[in-house]
Amino acid sequence: MKNALDLTLNQWREALESIGEPAYRASQIFAWLHRGISFTEMTNIPAPLRKKLSETYAENGIRIAETLVSKLDGTEKYLFYLQDGHLIEGVRMRYKHGDTLCLSTQVGCRMGCVFCASALDGLARNLSRGEMIGQIVAVNKRSPIIHNLVLMGSGEPLDNYDETIGFLRLLKEPGGLQTSLRSVSLSTCGIAPKIRRLAEEGLPVTLSISLHAPDDALRRTLLPVTTAYPMDELLSACRYYLRKTGRRVLFEYAMIDGVNDSESHAQALSSRLRGMQCHVNLIPLNEVEEYGLRRSPKERVDAFQTTLEAFHISVTKRRVMGLDLSGACGQLRRRYLREGDNDENGMPY
Repeated sequence: MKNALDLTLNQWREALESIGEPAYRASQIFAWLHRGISFTEMTNIPAPLRKKLSETYAENGIRIAETLVSKLDGTEKYLFYLQDGHLIEGVRMRYKHGDTLCLSTQVGCRMGCVFCASALDGLARNLSRGEMIGQIVAVNKRSPIIHNLVLMGSGEPLDNYDETIGFLRLLKEPGGLQTSLRSVSLSTCGIAPKIRRLAEEGLPVTLSISLHAPDDALRRTLLPVTTAYPMDELLSACRYYLRKTGRRVLFEYAMIDGVNDSESHAQALSSRLRGMQCHVNLIPLNEVEEYGLRRSPKERVDAFQTTLEAFHISVTKRRVMGLDLSGACGQLRRRYLREGDNDENGMPY
Protein backbone atom coordinates (compact mmCIF):
# COMPACT_ATOMS: atom_id res chain seq x y z
CA MET A 1 0.00 0.00 0.00
CA LYS A 2 1.34 3.44 -0.94
CA ASN A 3 2.48 5.81 1.80
CA ALA A 4 0.23 8.87 1.58
CA LEU A 5 2.99 11.06 3.03
CA ASP A 6 5.27 10.32 0.05
CA LEU A 7 3.08 12.48 -2.21
CA THR A 8 3.67 16.16 -2.91
CA LEU A 9 0.75 18.55 -3.07
CA ASN A 10 0.88 18.51 -6.86
CA GLN A 11 0.94 14.71 -6.93
CA TRP A 12 -2.19 14.71 -4.77
CA ARG A 13 -3.90 17.02 -7.28
CA GLU A 14 -3.00 14.69 -10.12
CA ALA A 15 -4.11 11.58 -8.20
CA LEU A 16 -7.49 13.12 -7.34
CA GLU A 17 -8.12 14.46 -10.83
CA SER A 18 -7.39 10.98 -12.23
CA ILE A 19 -10.37 9.60 -10.26
CA GLY A 20 -12.66 12.51 -11.07
CA GLU A 21 -12.27 14.44 -7.83
CA PRO A 22 -11.80 18.23 -7.75
CA ALA A 23 -8.18 19.37 -7.40
CA TYR A 24 -8.94 21.61 -4.42
CA ARG A 25 -9.41 18.49 -2.28
CA ALA A 26 -5.65 17.94 -2.54
CA SER A 27 -4.86 20.89 -0.26
CA GLN A 28 -7.36 19.67 2.32
CA ILE A 29 -6.05 16.10 2.35
CA PHE A 30 -2.40 17.19 2.32
CA ALA A 31 -2.90 19.50 5.31
CA TRP A 32 -4.77 16.84 7.31
CA LEU A 33 -2.12 14.19 6.69
CA HIS A 34 0.72 16.44 7.82
CA ARG A 35 -1.18 17.07 11.04
CA GLY A 36 -1.40 13.34 11.65
CA ILE A 37 -5.15 13.12 10.99
CA SER A 38 -6.48 9.85 9.58
CA PHE A 39 -8.68 9.67 6.49
CA THR A 40 -11.70 8.72 8.61
CA GLU A 41 -11.27 11.90 10.67
CA MET A 42 -11.10 14.31 7.71
CA THR A 43 -14.39 16.08 8.39
CA ASN A 44 -14.46 18.19 5.20
CA ILE A 45 -13.87 15.23 2.87
CA PRO A 46 -16.88 13.25 1.53
CA ALA A 47 -17.26 9.80 3.08
CA PRO A 48 -16.99 7.87 -0.26
CA LEU A 49 -13.67 9.59 -1.02
CA ARG A 50 -12.37 8.92 2.50
CA LYS A 51 -13.17 5.25 2.04
CA LYS A 52 -11.42 5.12 -1.32
CA LEU A 53 -8.34 6.85 0.09
CA SER A 54 -8.11 4.52 3.08
CA GLU A 55 -8.24 1.53 0.71
CA THR A 56 -5.45 2.96 -1.47
CA TYR A 57 -3.02 4.69 0.88
CA ALA A 58 -1.37 4.11 4.23
CA GLU A 59 -1.79 7.37 6.16
CA ASN A 60 1.50 7.16 8.04
CA GLY A 61 3.77 4.13 8.03
CA ILE A 62 5.38 5.27 11.30
CA ARG A 63 4.24 4.37 14.81
CA ILE A 64 5.98 5.18 18.07
CA ALA A 65 6.51 1.78 19.67
CA GLU A 66 8.31 3.01 22.78
CA THR A 67 9.32 6.30 24.34
CA LEU A 68 12.15 6.69 26.83
CA VAL A 69 12.32 9.95 28.80
CA SER A 70 15.54 11.18 30.37
CA LYS A 71 15.32 11.88 34.07
CA LEU A 72 18.27 14.23 33.65
CA ASP A 73 17.02 16.73 31.07
CA GLY A 74 13.67 15.61 29.61
CA THR A 75 15.18 14.34 26.34
CA GLU A 76 12.86 11.80 24.70
CA LYS A 77 14.09 8.85 22.68
CA TYR A 78 11.65 7.10 20.35
CA LEU A 79 11.63 3.65 18.87
CA PHE A 80 9.64 3.92 15.64
CA TYR A 81 7.92 0.90 14.12
CA LEU A 82 7.63 0.83 10.32
CA GLN A 83 4.93 -0.84 8.23
CA ASP A 84 7.24 -3.65 7.15
CA GLY A 85 8.35 -4.42 10.72
CA HIS A 86 11.67 -2.57 10.65
CA LEU A 87 12.67 -0.35 13.55
CA ILE A 88 14.33 3.07 13.55
CA GLU A 89 15.05 5.69 16.21
CA GLY A 90 14.57 9.38 16.84
CA VAL A 91 15.50 11.75 19.63
CA ARG A 92 13.65 14.86 20.77
CA MET A 93 15.86 17.39 22.56
CA ARG A 94 14.30 20.24 24.50
CA TYR A 95 15.89 23.68 24.36
CA LYS A 96 14.74 27.14 25.44
CA HIS A 97 14.56 28.22 21.79
CA GLY A 98 12.34 25.24 20.83
CA ASP A 99 12.45 21.48 20.45
CA THR A 100 14.79 19.70 18.03
CA LEU A 101 14.09 16.28 16.51
CA CYS A 102 16.95 14.07 15.38
CA LEU A 103 15.47 11.77 12.74
CA SER A 104 16.61 8.80 10.67
CA THR A 105 17.03 8.55 6.90
CA GLN A 106 17.83 4.82 6.63
CA VAL A 107 17.18 1.59 8.52
CA GLY A 108 20.69 0.93 9.76
CA CYS A 109 23.74 2.26 7.92
CA ARG A 110 26.52 0.97 5.69
CA MET A 111 29.12 3.67 6.40
CA GLY A 112 30.84 1.63 9.13
CA CYS A 113 31.84 4.46 11.50
CA VAL A 114 33.49 2.77 14.47
CA PHE A 115 31.64 4.68 17.20
CA CYS A 116 28.08 4.45 15.86
CA ALA A 117 25.73 1.61 16.81
CA SER A 118 23.68 2.16 13.62
CA ALA A 119 26.46 0.56 11.57
CA LEU A 120 26.79 -2.60 13.66
CA ASP A 121 24.11 -4.50 11.72
CA GLY A 122 24.69 -2.83 8.35
CA LEU A 123 22.08 -1.25 6.09
CA ALA A 124 18.63 -2.88 5.90
CA ARG A 125 17.02 -0.37 3.51
CA ASN A 126 16.48 3.29 2.71
CA LEU A 127 13.58 5.26 4.14
CA SER A 128 11.17 7.01 1.80
CA ARG A 129 10.59 10.76 2.02
CA GLY A 130 7.18 10.05 3.52
CA GLU A 131 8.71 7.88 6.23
CA MET A 132 11.00 10.78 7.16
CA ILE A 133 8.00 13.14 7.27
CA GLY A 134 6.11 10.51 9.25
CA GLN A 135 8.63 10.64 12.09
CA ILE A 136 7.94 14.36 12.53
CA VAL A 137 4.17 13.91 12.26
CA ALA A 138 4.21 11.16 14.88
CA VAL A 139 6.27 13.24 17.32
CA ASN A 140 4.31 16.46 16.69
CA LYS A 141 1.15 14.75 17.90
CA ARG A 142 2.75 14.52 21.33
CA SER A 143 3.15 18.36 21.55
CA PRO A 144 4.76 20.83 21.51
CA ILE A 145 5.50 21.19 17.81
CA ILE A 146 9.05 20.48 16.63
CA HIS A 147 10.93 23.64 15.58
CA ASN A 148 14.29 22.31 14.41
CA LEU A 149 15.35 19.15 12.59
CA VAL A 150 18.63 17.26 12.48
CA LEU A 151 19.19 14.49 9.93
CA MET A 152 21.59 12.73 12.24
CA GLY A 153 19.75 9.61 13.36
CA SER A 154 20.49 6.22 11.87
CA GLY A 155 21.66 6.32 8.28
CA GLU A 156 23.72 8.53 5.98
CA PRO A 157 21.36 11.10 4.36
CA LEU A 158 23.50 11.50 1.24
CA ASP A 159 23.58 7.73 0.73
CA ASN A 160 19.79 8.03 0.31
CA TYR A 161 20.13 11.18 -1.76
CA ASP A 162 16.94 11.35 -3.83
CA GLU A 163 14.58 10.55 -0.96
CA THR A 164 16.40 12.96 1.37
CA ILE A 165 16.08 15.78 -1.18
CA GLY A 166 12.43 14.86 -1.73
CA PHE A 167 11.89 15.05 2.04
CA LEU A 168 13.49 18.50 2.25
CA ARG A 169 11.25 19.76 -0.55
CA LEU A 170 8.17 18.29 1.14
CA LEU A 171 9.02 20.24 4.28
CA LYS A 172 8.42 23.49 2.36
CA GLU A 173 5.12 22.54 0.72
CA PRO A 174 2.26 24.98 1.47
CA GLY A 175 -0.28 23.53 3.88
CA GLY A 176 2.13 20.88 5.12
CA LEU A 177 4.71 21.16 7.86
CA GLN A 178 6.07 24.34 6.22
CA THR A 179 9.38 24.04 8.02
CA SER A 180 12.08 26.60 7.26
CA LEU A 181 15.04 24.78 5.78
CA ARG A 182 17.31 27.15 7.70
CA SER A 183 16.23 25.25 10.81
CA VAL A 184 17.35 21.92 9.30
CA SER A 185 20.82 20.41 9.70
CA LEU A 186 21.96 17.60 7.42
CA SER A 187 24.78 15.51 8.86
CA THR A 188 27.03 13.51 6.55
CA CYS A 189 30.23 11.54 7.05
CA GLY A 190 31.58 13.15 3.91
CA ILE A 191 30.41 11.87 0.51
CA ALA A 192 32.13 14.70 -1.36
CA PRO A 193 30.45 14.46 -4.81
CA LYS A 194 27.00 14.53 -3.24
CA ILE A 195 27.92 17.53 -1.07
CA ARG A 196 28.67 19.37 -4.31
CA ARG A 197 25.39 18.14 -5.77
CA LEU A 198 23.54 19.30 -2.65
CA ALA A 199 25.06 22.75 -3.09
CA GLU A 200 23.27 23.03 -6.45
CA GLU A 201 19.81 22.16 -5.06
CA GLY A 202 18.99 25.63 -3.71
CA LEU A 203 18.06 24.22 -0.31
CA PRO A 204 19.53 26.41 2.49
CA VAL A 205 20.09 23.64 5.04
CA THR A 206 23.02 23.65 7.44
CA LEU A 207 25.67 21.20 6.26
CA SER A 208 27.13 19.28 9.19
CA ILE A 209 30.23 17.16 8.57
CA SER A 210 31.18 14.24 10.80
CA LEU A 211 34.89 14.99 10.80
CA HIS A 212 36.27 13.50 14.06
CA ALA A 213 39.94 13.64 13.02
CA PRO A 214 42.41 16.21 11.65
CA ASP A 215 44.06 13.96 9.04
CA ASP A 216 43.31 11.09 6.68
CA ALA A 217 45.36 8.47 8.51
CA LEU A 218 43.41 8.82 11.76
CA ARG A 219 40.09 9.57 10.10
CA ARG A 220 40.37 6.38 8.04
CA THR A 221 40.43 4.30 11.23
CA LEU A 222 37.23 5.97 12.46
CA LEU A 223 35.27 6.56 9.24
CA PRO A 224 36.00 4.14 6.37
CA VAL A 225 34.42 6.58 3.87
CA THR A 226 37.69 8.55 4.05
CA THR A 227 39.28 5.90 1.82
CA ALA A 228 36.99 6.98 -1.03
CA TYR A 229 36.85 10.68 -0.15
CA PRO A 230 40.05 12.01 1.48
CA MET A 231 39.95 15.15 3.59
CA ASP A 232 41.33 17.43 0.88
CA GLU A 233 38.48 16.39 -1.43
CA LEU A 234 35.94 16.67 1.39
CA LEU A 235 37.08 20.14 2.49
CA SER A 236 37.12 21.31 -1.13
CA ALA A 237 33.48 20.18 -1.45
CA CYS A 238 32.65 22.00 1.81
CA ARG A 239 34.18 25.22 0.50
CA TYR A 240 32.16 24.81 -2.68
CA TYR A 241 29.00 24.39 -0.60
CA LEU A 242 29.87 27.54 1.34
CA ARG A 243 30.41 29.54 -1.86
CA LYS A 244 27.18 28.35 -3.47
CA THR A 245 24.91 28.73 -0.44
CA GLY A 246 26.57 31.40 1.67
CA ARG A 247 26.05 29.20 4.73
CA ARG A 248 28.95 28.26 6.96
CA VAL A 249 29.76 24.60 7.43
CA LEU A 250 29.49 22.87 10.80
CA PHE A 251 32.12 20.26 11.69
CA GLU A 252 31.20 17.61 14.26
CA TYR A 253 34.15 16.32 16.26
CA ALA A 254 33.51 13.46 18.71
CA MET A 255 36.06 13.63 21.52
CA ILE A 256 37.46 10.12 22.03
CA ASP A 257 39.77 9.48 24.96
CA GLY A 258 43.36 8.91 23.81
CA VAL A 259 42.40 8.71 20.12
CA ASN A 260 41.82 12.20 18.68
CA ASP A 261 41.89 14.59 21.64
CA SER A 262 45.52 15.64 22.11
CA GLU A 263 47.05 19.10 21.78
CA SER A 264 48.70 18.04 18.53
CA HIS A 265 45.34 16.92 17.14
CA ALA A 266 43.84 20.31 18.04
CA GLN A 267 46.69 22.16 16.34
CA ALA A 268 46.45 19.99 13.22
CA LEU A 269 42.70 20.55 13.01
CA SER A 270 43.18 24.30 13.40
CA SER A 271 45.66 24.32 10.52
CA ARG A 272 43.23 22.40 8.31
CA LEU A 273 40.31 24.76 8.96
CA ARG A 274 42.08 28.11 9.29
CA GLY A 275 40.52 30.76 7.06
CA MET A 276 37.37 28.75 6.36
CA GLN A 277 33.94 30.07 7.37
CA CYS A 278 33.00 27.21 9.66
CA HIS A 279 32.16 26.17 13.20
CA VAL A 280 33.48 23.19 15.16
CA ASN A 281 31.15 21.37 17.54
CA LEU A 282 33.07 19.31 20.09
CA ILE A 283 30.99 16.31 21.19
CA PRO A 284 31.80 14.17 24.22
CA LEU A 285 31.58 10.66 22.77
CA ASN A 286 28.30 8.83 23.30
CA GLU A 287 29.79 5.50 24.29
CA VAL A 288 28.80 2.26 22.52
CA GLU A 289 29.70 -0.87 24.46
CA GLU A 290 30.65 -2.93 21.42
CA TYR A 291 33.42 -0.55 20.36
CA GLY A 292 35.15 -0.07 23.70
CA LEU A 293 35.86 3.63 23.08
CA ARG A 294 35.51 6.17 25.91
CA ARG A 295 34.70 9.86 25.93
CA SER A 296 37.48 12.32 26.63
CA PRO A 297 37.68 13.79 30.13
CA LYS A 298 36.28 17.29 30.52
CA GLU A 299 39.68 18.92 31.05
CA ARG A 300 40.96 17.55 27.73
CA VAL A 301 37.86 18.77 25.89
CA ASP A 302 38.35 22.20 27.46
CA ALA A 303 42.02 22.26 26.43
CA PHE A 304 41.11 21.22 22.87
CA GLN A 305 38.61 24.06 22.69
CA THR A 306 41.15 26.57 24.01
CA THR A 307 43.63 25.58 21.31
CA LEU A 308 41.08 26.00 18.51
CA GLU A 309 40.06 29.40 19.88
CA ALA A 310 43.71 30.47 19.95
CA PHE A 311 43.78 29.81 16.19
CA HIS A 312 40.54 31.84 15.78
CA ILE A 313 38.42 28.81 14.97
CA SER A 314 34.77 29.20 16.00
CA VAL A 315 34.07 26.35 18.44
CA THR A 316 31.59 25.22 21.08
CA LYS A 317 31.07 22.14 23.21
CA ARG A 318 27.82 20.32 22.65
CA ARG A 319 25.75 19.86 25.76
CA VAL A 320 25.43 16.13 26.42
CA MET A 321 21.75 15.18 26.58
CA GLY A 322 19.88 11.97 27.30
CA LEU A 323 22.89 10.15 28.74
CA ASP A 324 20.60 7.81 30.67
CA LEU A 325 18.76 6.73 27.50
CA SER A 326 21.41 4.85 25.50
CA GLY A 327 21.61 8.02 23.45
CA ALA A 328 24.00 6.98 20.68
CA CYS A 329 22.47 6.35 17.25
CA GLY A 330 21.14 2.80 16.92
CA GLN A 331 21.56 1.65 20.53
CA LEU A 332 17.86 1.31 21.38
CA ARG A 333 17.05 -0.41 18.07
CA ARG A 334 19.99 -2.77 18.52
CA ARG A 335 18.84 -3.72 22.02
CA TYR A 336 15.43 -4.69 20.66
CA LEU A 337 16.93 -6.68 17.81
CA ARG A 338 19.33 -8.43 20.17
CA GLU A 339 16.86 -9.21 22.95
CA GLY A 340 13.93 -10.00 20.66
CA ASP A 341 11.48 -7.85 22.65
CA ASN A 342 8.64 -8.35 20.15
CA ASP A 343 5.16 -9.74 20.19
CA GLU A 344 3.95 -12.43 17.78
CA ASN A 345 3.46 -9.82 15.03
CA GLY A 346 6.97 -8.41 15.36
CA MET A 347 5.69 -5.31 17.15
CA PRO A 348 7.87 -4.24 20.09
CA TYR A 349 6.19 -4.49 23.48
